[in-house]
Amino acid sequence: MTAPIERFDQLDLQAPILAALAEIGYETPSPIQAACIPQLLAGHDILGEAQTGTGKTAAFALPALDGIDLAQRNPQVLVLTPTRELAIQVAEAFQRYASKMSGFHVLPIYGGQSMVVQLRQLQRGAHVVVGTPGRVMDHLERKSLNLDGLTTLVLDEADEMLRMGFIDDVEWILEHTPTTRQTALFSATMPDAIRRVAHRYLREPKEIKIKAATATVSTIRQRFLQIAGAHKLDALTRILEVEDDFDAAIVFVRTKTATVELAEKLEARGYAAACLNGDMTQQLRERVIEQLKNETLDIVVATDVAARGIDVPRVSHVINYDIPYDTEAYVHRIGRTGRAGRSGNAILFVAPRENHLLRQIERATRQPIEALKLPSREAVADKRVAAFRQQVAEVLESEELDFFLDVIAGIEDKHDADVHQIAAALAFLAQKDRPLQMPDTGKPDIAQIAAGKPERPTERPAPRDNRGQILERRRDYAEGRLARYRIDVGREHMASPKDIVGAIANEAGIESRFIGQINLFEDYSTVELPADLPADVIQILRRARVRQQPLNLRLASPEEAGRERGRPAPGGRGPAPKKPFRKEGGFERPAGGFKPPRKPKP
Repeated sequence: MTAPIERFDQLDLQAPILAALAEIGYETPSPIQAACIPQLLAGHDILGEAQTGTGKTAAFALPALDGIDLAQRNPQVLVLTPTRELAIQVAEAFQRYASKMSGFHVLPIYGGQSMVVQLRQLQRGAHVVVGTPGRVMDHLERKSLNLDGLTTLVLDEADEMLRMGFIDDVEWILEHTPTTRQTALFSATMPDAIRRVAHRYLREPKEIKIKAATATVSTIRQRFLQIAGAHKLDALTRILEVEDDFDAAIVFVRTKTATVELAEKLEARGYAAACLNGDMTQQLRERVIEQLKNETLDIVVATDVAARGIDVPRVSHVINYDIPYDTEAYVHRIGRTGRAGRSGNAILFVAPRENHLLRQIERATRQPIEALKLPSREAVADKRVAAFRQQVAEVLESEELDFFLDVIAGIEDKHDADVHQIAAALAFLAQKDRPLQMPDTGKPDIAQIAAGKPERPTERPAPRDNRGQILERRRDYAEGRLARYRIDVGREHMASPKDIVGAIANEAGIESRFIGQINLFEDYSTVELPADLPADVIQILRRARVRQQPLNLRLASPEEAGRERGRPAPGGRGPAPKKPFRKEGGFERPAGGFKPPRKPKP
């Protein structure tokens, strides 16, 4: 029986990789890392079933790095991911693990990024390429991506690629890679389509199944706030002010630069805050933690790596200012509160396009995260007034005030002022830095923005007698009714239904089951989406691009809808296509039921 692997140095990895892991703070391999790394180092193909957040990125990245020849600049490792966010995340992980490997280069390639920039970077050379299927295919067809020297291919989150309609692209890419490559396929689930791909393209793979052991402490209350990046700072300061049991907080961001910037902004707003990141010396890091313990600091803004091992009992709140891409990182983060059986609070900021990451965290932790309602200006004002009254009451009870009574009496005599007026003037002076009455700036309250209400105030419309229509519309939304939207990309732009599905799923976080029929025309297309799309999601999809073309999403006109029903639009420029494509269950199929031909090999 093989002895369990308890440390990374028990694995046969190169010294620079082990040095990088030690610097990051990794000590014990996760179950999937301990199971996969020895098999991949031995040259076996892997079929891994593991949830996001189990540490699978390191499970394939570390052995892949171990086999790289730094003298060869052509791609030796290719990682396919379903989304651009995951491609960036995986590329960043490779860069961290290879920080001690001089001359190493990793390149993420994905749609929406300049093709010119990617072509230039590919010409310079990269040892590892991480990309989405569509963009990898583009480069293979252009012959700008040379995979002749490829030794390792990784399919990450294969079930997501299936769900988003990319599985045909994945197979096409597999057919254009050397047959001698080593292949690792990872998927949270194993539907038949994924197993078919595995049996066809993997060679006697070792099957590894890891159940996510990720779970959060029951004493931690988890909440999320839907908020756009521009409003995060205001939302954070309001939360810090109104939380009843606030004592101290760790605020997590993604980058070292962000720790410095956010800590400075919080200091400017009167909070005792400091940053904690990997660029700081151990002495400075220890000083910040000591200040947090002895209550001279109340807020520490940190990165994941810098916060490892922090155990300060007074930390009542963990704020995920930037949502983590890795659910394991989320669990480590919120574990900084609720220590030793105490209660704790974890709050997660989620931008509209990050909803898929929120769902991943809920699945991995097996716990729902409740929505946080941001308090209004009035509620904050009430809180400040209550705190002010409490401070005054404590001073009346505990302090000797004879000297100050004489001062007030002198003011009363000299200015012939009522003592209540003098008290009001003193209260005004005392609250200058933090006004008890929050000013109305004329802009919408941050609480309204977080609740999804318009950011620009509009004039109140005159009352209309259409209550019945409004109620009917609400019922339609509850039933999930779809509406037809127009997008400014079509056949002349070489767009395909899967391009459109991928852009909508990636950019707006809309699951494929909420995407209905897609019809392609020459210079535009139409797509069925929920009729009640929020305004911020519509704005995201207006800016999103397919084949370098902005979608400019808007509701389809009756004429455009007429073409879809198989007749020319009134005054239109010709008949509708005979067999428009429609999307079914994550795949694209023509209305007639046939499968579109696979792209020819170059």
